[in-house]
Amino acid sequence: MAGQDAIIAFLADPATHDGQPVHRIDTHAAHVFLVGDRALKMKRAVRYSYLDYSTLALRRAACEAEVRLNRRTAPELYLGICSIDCRADGSLGFGGGEPMEWLVDMRRFPDDALLSDVAGRGDLTPALTIRLADAIARFHQQLEPVAGDGTTRLYRVIDGNRQSMDALPEGLLPAADVDAWHAQSLEMLDRLEPLLDARARTGRVRHGHGDLHLRNICLFEGEPVLFDCLEFDAELAQTDTLYDLAFLLMDLRFRGLDWQASLLRDRYCDRMAEAEGLAALPLFLSVRAAVRAHVNAADSLLRTDSKERAELAATARRYLAAAVAHLRSPRVRLIAIGGLSGTGKSTLARNLAPHFDARVLRSDVVRKTLAGVDPESRLPPASYTPEAAAAVYGEFFCQARNLLAAGVPVIADAVFATPDERAAIATAADGICPFHGLWLEAPHEILHHRVENRHGDVSDATARVVALQQDYEIGDLVGWQRLDSSGDTERVAANAMAQLGSL
Repeated sequence: MAGQDAIIAFLADPATHDGQPVHRIDTHAAHVFLVGDRALKMKRAVRYSYLDYSTLALRRAACEAEVRLNRRTAPELYLGICSIDCRADGSLGFGGGEPMEWLVDMRRFPDDALLSDVAGRGDLTPALTIRLADAIARFHQQLEPVAGDGTTRLYRVIDGNRQSMDALPEGLLPAADVDAWHAQSLEMLDRLEPLLDARARTGRVRHGHGDLHLRNICLFEGEPVLFDCLEFDAELAQTDTLYDLAFLLMDLRFRGLDWQASLLRDRYCDRMAEAEGLAALPLFLSVRAAVRAHVNAADSLLRTDSKERAELAATARRYLAAAVAHLRSPRVRLIAIGGLSGTGKSTLARNLAPHFDARVLRSDVVRKTLAGVDPESRLPPASYTPEAAAAVYGEFFCQARNLLAAGVPVIADAVFATPDERAAIATAADGICPFHGLWLEAPHEILHHRVENRHGDVSDATARVVALQQDYEIGDLVGWQRLDSSGDTERVAANAMAQLGSL
């Protein structure tokens, strides 16, 4: 780093930028200088087991790769690279001499636009979460599959994490947690090898973002934009697409945003036709948390401020504890939520999902997927014939069964108006896990009001549909528990949890 001191001082000096103030941000691998409408990013001259920026040539190559790869998702942010040169008179400047350092030149976005800040102030709304999931799915869909198996790369990451942890000073990370995480991760990876290799053969391994957490996503012109991808090792970024997503899911959960993590995962899965791969998600989450553990620990060693150093070390230990906890697979169960339109099935399903780490399946989403349209697109009446309904429910039941067989808890959200439909969803759990059926009820005027006030919802139900459903012959609800859903959403969810807790 000593060789970069003059460059750092030059970039941090307002005189270099016509007197404009400079805000400097330091990470374990870079210095970022925010000036006016620009962000200048300089690679630190460091070498870790997983990253090498130790020479000027390596740093230039990393800058070029960063611009090229990030233009896939954020072309409006990445302007190019530039150099800090030593000129003939010995002074430093932008160009005009011998390059002494290379920088990534970016357009600056508002200081409060990082999604970590958005989430911190409580503004990561359901609508924004859905747009974010859609943006990630679009990005993954446009990527070409990468040849190779699905396990070798993950073995490399797990062992690389262990090497990075072992290189830290003794006691910085608890040795018992490191040992437990490493052993359990390898054991789970061995079990998942057939699944992961099958996913690789079917094109699920692609060159993704590689470092997809909230601080590497910003709001730009009102939309979520992915930036600052992993550029220093192409092989590390060539992973299972669900592993790419897992960094963001882990980050959300680490911040206590389980509801957003659940919604993001389910929307992404709907867009990507992701199903049995969710069996690998606990391992993916764990490996991502382990990455953050050793990165934060290494970062703490670079800090001269004792408080910052202690905080980063404590955060590293929390990440390691989370990595161990993620390896505990959730209990498999099937919860079916039925009821007429407007009873609040989808709201309850979404509120229950984080408590059970459950995948929410909506018959309305399955219907739109089978029709080949976006979830919020409205379908014509022909899509709601008895024949069409039979096809939708058939696919719906099949998806639920496959997820349960893969070890994934499921919440099934549909009307389930007939005894045959209710019996069919119950049989999806046969021989696999417990089944719980909740039947939601509310007065007609409440159903009418809720449906009339929906905006941008997946359901196509209208007030006329609500009126027609009043004549449905629901039949016997044997095996299902009735639940009054006329109250506020928190009270309904609490009552549902109380019922499910007694089962």
